[in-house]
This record gives sequence, structure tokens and C-alpha cells, in this order.
Amino acid sequence: MVTSSRLLARNTLLNLLGQVVPMIAAIIAIPVLITHLGAARFGVITLAWAAIGYFGLFDLGLGRALTQAVATRLGVEGNADDLPEVTWTALWLMLALGAVGALVVGAFTPWIVTRGLHVPPSLQGESRTAFYLLAFSLPFVVTSSGLRGLLEAHQHFGLGTALRIPMALVTFFGPLAVLPFSTALGPVVGALVAGRVLSWLTYLIACIWRYDFMRERLRVRRGVVLPLIRYGGWMTVSNIVSPLMVYLDRFVIGAILPLAAVAHYVTPYELVSKALILPLAMLAVLFPAFAASFATDRVRTAQLFERSLRVIVLIMFPILLTIVLFAREGLTLWVGADFARASTPVLQWLGIGLFVNSVAQAPFAVVQGVGRPDITAKLHLAELPLYVGGMWWLAHHFGISGVAAAWTIRASLDAVALLIAAHWLVPDATGRMEKTLVGAAGAVGALGAATLVHGEMSKAAYLAAAFIGFAVLCWTRAIQPSERAAIFEWTGLARRRSVPRA
Repeated sequence: MVTSSRLLARNTLLNLLGQVVPMIAAIIAIPVLITHLGAARFGVITLAWAAIGYFGLFDLGLGRALTQAVATRLGVEGNADDLPEVTWTALWLMLALGAVGALVVGAFTPWIVTRGLHVPPSLQGESRTAFYLLAFSLPFVVTSSGLRGLLEAHQHFGLGTALRIPMALVTFFGPLAVLPFSTALGPVVGALVAGRVLSWLTYLIACIWRYDFMRERLRVRRGVVLPLIRYGGWMTVSNIVSPLMVYLDRFVIGAILPLAAVAHYVTPYELVSKALILPLAMLAVLFPAFAASFATDRVRTAQLFERSLRVIVLIMFPILLTIVLFAREGLTLWVGADFARASTPVLQWLGIGLFVNSVAQAPFAVVQGVGRPDITAKLHLAELPLYVGGMWWLAHHFGISGVAAAWTIRASLDAVALLIAAHWLVPDATGRMEKTLVGAAGAVGALGAATLVHGEMSKAAYLAAAFIGFAVLCWTRAIQPSERAAIFEWTGLARRRSVPRA
């Protein structure tokens, strides 16, 4: 069953592994590439990595639409007859969009290199070659997201992770393998592109081998084109506006405040945002589960929603409380006392905001999983002007701390709106949902109070008291009896408790 708790937990760990490995590979590869390529060439490589990531926008949300459509059909017995047409229609559309994107990128490459990026004249020839290679890779990158979405719809994250990890290694270690022979951008980016093409071929072979329906009816079905495009179109709105709200703050800071303030803001942001990898890994698994269960068992959808909220609160609160409480000490050790003095309030505001944002990921996945991406898109469009105006005013009056506060306020309003929308779409949640949300509100209060604690001994005492209270509440109120029994069984405590004393 694609919505069983054991399967979802296993797939979450596998998905998390697939996201952690690229981070480790980047940590190893980046210093070597900087040393051998130099700052200018490495700058083009970072743009290549970013471009490959953002090239996914050319699929117009069809990868996510395919995952939702297939998962919904799998959730309803006897409703999978049109899986071949749905799958191949989406893949052919994505291939066409990728080809159009390749032509656009190729046509604008001369302008991008000479004017858009102001590449030094000595590197313009190499950079043009690099961007032409990236344009060539675009159809493969776009359709790979569809094939990966097909695996996710079937909850085959084990196979997906087994394919994803080598791709991540090639992304960062492929350019390293070229360095003994050449430091020119053409061969280095060529290795990166070759890895992407090989990854696409591997995904395609794996899907055809794993799913019998992929071997038949390789055609476009007109009847499913419009639903796919409608869903994908709303997804694209969110995919464009959401990153814009993520990165707009640093441009506002650069326009209003001294340029050094950008570094004082971005550094803590990049640090704390890495914690999102945990809820995002889980909700990537739950997205197709929400779609599959909603088609036949909405009570199960509500159960998965409530449990995902609860798990996020249980995991994220201890991590972010530690970060918020010891923000100054941690930054001082990492980047020095002067830098920490300016960045500590930012890290604390963002830590609180990230906790709220992590909670919002669950209703976000529910709303899109049950087939209403238009709600998240409209919400983001409504938030954008309010966010920009509020951030501009707060930046003028409170500097980078005001910008961080604006981000947290926006994340809070977004979370409330998404929770209301999710409850409206999935009204079968039990009373445990209310307890979870009350607990989340209490956690926000505890995070806010942590910013007022000063002195290392006071902070240590606060952390100890908060952790003890949190552990007691988790065990007595948050964790259900069946879950406690599962914990005892997993740790072996149940067997020890059942053995009579001599």
C-alpha cells in the first residue's frame, strides 16, 4: 500500500539520504574546483549548477503534475487504464518544452555571455561553449524530472535514491575528473552535461524496466493535455513566485543598506535554511501519498496530514531552539565576534520564521497533492506585494533585522492561510490536529522567549528546562500509545519489560 506508515517512513529516510549526499559532495568538490579553475571560471561553473537546477522551470510544472496524476490513479483500483497515455503525454510535452527552452537559451547565449553576465573577454569563448552545452542538456534535464516524478508516484524512493546519488556525485566530481587534462570551461561543463544525459538514460531504462505500461501506447492523448497543463501552470506560478520571495530580501538589502549588510544577512540565512532539508525530504514522500489517499480515503489523508505536522514540530523545535538560543555563540565561533554582533538578531528572527515555514510545508503539500495548486499560486501572488512593501518599510527603519522580521511575518501569514486551506480541503482531521497546532504555537513562544535569554549559564539552564519539558509533553501528549509501543518494540525495551524478574 503506497500510503502505509512504514513505507512512508522508510522512503523519507531514503529521500533524505539522496539530499544529504549532494551536500557532502559539494563540500568536498568546491574547494578543489576553486583552487584549480580560479574565481572567474568557478563563477561560471556555479552558474551552470544553478542553471541546471532552474532549467526545471521549463517543464511548466508538468513533472509535479505527472506525479499527482499517476498517484491519484494508483489510489483508485481500476482507474489505471490510461496510465500509458497520461505518462507519455506528459513526457512528450516535457521533451517539447525542453527543446524550446534549449533553442531559447542557445539563441540568447551570446547576449548572456557578453552583456548579461559581463564575462571577462578572455573567458567569453569558453563561456559560450559552456552555455551551448547547457542548452543541449535542457531536454534531458526537463524530462528527467518527469521520470523521477513517476518513481515518486509509485513510492519507489529506493530506486530513485539509487539513481539520484550517482547523478549527484557526477554533478560535482565529474568536473574534478576533467581537471588533470583541462581547466577550460568546455570540457569541465561537458563532463557535467554528459553526466546529466547519462542520468536521463538511466532513469528512462529503469522506468521502462520497472513499469510494464511504459512499453505501450507511446503517444499523446489530447484529453489529458489540458488537465496536465492546467495543474502544471499553477505549479509554475508558485515555482516562480516562491523563489522570488526567497531571494528578494537580499536585493532589497543591497538597494537600501550598505553592501556588507547583504553578507550579514545571507550568511545566517544560508546556515539556518539547511534545516529545511528534513521536512522537505518527508513531504516529497507524502505528496504522492496525499494524492493517492485523497482519491479513495480522505480520512487517511487527514491522518497523514496530522502526523506530518506532528513529526515536523517534534523534529524541528529542538534543532531551531538550539540555534536561536546560541545564535551569538555559534556565529562567533564560525565567523568571528564582529560579524556575529550584526548577524545574531537576523539568525534568531529567521530561526523562528523557519520553524513556522517548516510547519507550513505540510499543508502546502496537502493542498497541491489533492489537486489544488491554484490555491498556493494565488496565495503567493497575493503575498508578494504585501511582503515587498512591508520588507521595504522594515528595512528602512530596522535594517537587516527588519528584513528578517518581514520574512518571518510573511512565513507566519502564509502558514495560517495554508492551514485554513488544507483544513477546508481535508476536513476529516481529528482533535489531535488542534493539539498539534497548539503545541506548535507554544513552540513559537518558546523560540521567541529564547531570544531574551542572556548569559551562557542562563541559556544552558533554559535549554535544559525546555528540552525536559518538551520530552515529557512529547511522550505523554504528542506520541500516541501505538507509537510508543512501536518505539518499545524497535528499541527492544518491550522484550526487557516482559521478562519477569528473578
